[in-house]
Amino acid sequence: MAAIELDGVEKSFGDVRALRGVDLEVGDGEIFGFLGPNGAGKSTTINILLDFVRPDAGSVRVLGRDAREDSVAVRERTGVLPEGFDVYDRLTAKEHVQFAIDSKEADEQPYPILERVGLEDAADRRAGGFSTGMRQRLALAMALVGDPDLLILDEPSSGLDPNGARELREIVESEADGGTTVFFSSHILGQVEAICDRVGIIRDGELVAVDTIDGLRENVGSGSTLVVEVDSVPNDAEHRLKSLDGVSEVAVDGTTLRITCEDDVKMDAVSELEDAGADVSDFSTEEASLEDLFTAYTEGDQ
Repeated sequence: MAAIELDGVEKSFGDVRALRGVDLEVGDGEIFGFLGPNGAGKSTTINILLDFVRPDAGSVRVLGRDAREDSVAVRERTGVLPEGFDVYDRLTAKEHVQFAIDSKEADEQPYPILERVGLEDAADRRAGGFSTGMRQRLALAMALVGDPDLLILDEPSSGLDPNGARELREIVESEADGGTTVFFSSHILGQVEAICDRVGIIRDGELVAVDTIDGLRENVGSGSTLVVEVDSVPNDAEHRLKSLDGVSEVAVDGTTLRITCEDDVKMDAVSELEDAGADVSDFSTEEASLEDLFTAYTEGDQ
């Protein structure tokens, strides 16, 4: 069963078209990354999923229910970590989670939930003294109340240091392993690449791509980067490499050349360097990063 289904969703705010015929399906138990520049329509999409905003056209189903007609039932089975969430400084971690339990009328105790996010030792501490990472984990603990079938995380890694981001990623992966669907909006592309099964990229209200990272690389057709180490770079190396069909870019940094090219041209590029008089000591291939793909889809012609 699909956890999220959008079919032809349109939304305008005055003269601004926020969403333009968005079709999207997120599978049950999937970690799905939702990407786009500021103003692309990410927040509007999330608000429509939660029935905070009503679409002008199209249908929205969440967890098999109509997002508008069954919004209460949907929210009961959905945990949300909103962007910009903050804690109440005077309340303890346990009191925060108890508040979420009471609000959802869930039959749970705070401590096991705090344990799931690594805050069991801080259960009785006031949240005012928490680090950014601890505050994010506390917000996630509140989202986990009621053992939701769907987690919607809006910029959950914002403000976290690398260790905090890693801890958050491990928690999300653990929840997904237990069958929870995760809808993950973020601008930290490295986090998305590390955690998501698939990603969707939205631009100017249109969903321009939905695929795995490998699928996006294939669709963009940007090839990969060949990194070559040489003893010294011949004077005409750049010109000779750029004259090869399939080579689109050459960058030189000391004795390292980074050659953006199609896969079947890599060995030709290495041979060309050797023919030019370079002694090649090592070479390797780097796949296009999610940041490269994001740029291609949001600024290019994809």
